[in-house]
Amino acid sequence: MILPKPIQDLINALSRLPGIGPKTASRLTFFLLTAPDDLSKDLAAALSAIKSETTYCQTCFNITTSDQVLCEICRNEDRDQEVICVVEEPLDVLAIERTEGYNGRYHVLQGALSPIEGIGPDDLRIRELITRVSGEGVHEVILATNPSMEGDATAMYLRQRLASLPVRTTRLARGLPVGGDLEYADQHTLLRALAGRQDMGD
Repeated sequence: MILPKPIQDLINALSRLPGIGPKTASRLTFFLLTAPDDLSKDLAAALSAIKSETTYCQTCFNITTSDQVLCEICRNEDRDQEVICVVEEPLDVLAIERTEGYNGRYHVLQGALSPIEGIGPDDLRIRELITRVSGEGVHEVILATNPSMEGDATAMYLRQRLASLPVRTTRLARGLPVGGDLEYADQHTLLRALAGRQDMGD
């Protein structure tokens, strides 16, 4: 079946999004085709605004609105100014904020080191992190990169870069998920859980 060009163009565009294959893209396209006009207009406006009305915070490189130099977290003076949590992407900030257990600031690297993909230190916001830690009275840097080869390599690189500065460098603990069974845990998770074991209180 040969589809009209606008329909095929939308299917092709949606197919380029992560987690959306051709079938899902086709379903979404035909849903929008028959949906009320205001739904399509609202979606188009939101897609346009996400590019034109957002930017990156000039301090931590999290996402903020284009009329703000600093993001909401960096503007909040009640946050702990002496602790910086380093993450790969803005979505990681959302994940940590949902825990409601962290009250420091963030630094978003905008990715992770990946020689295979040609991503080196100069492609990330590492230089800006070193500058912040050197001049802002930071006492602790939490390395919260993803538990992957790229995330681990990035954390090790950052630890080396921060070694000469008077700052405590920590890494997120890893181990077994609550409610998980040992038999289903992979080898690396078990090894990290053993290495990160803690004394049990009396």
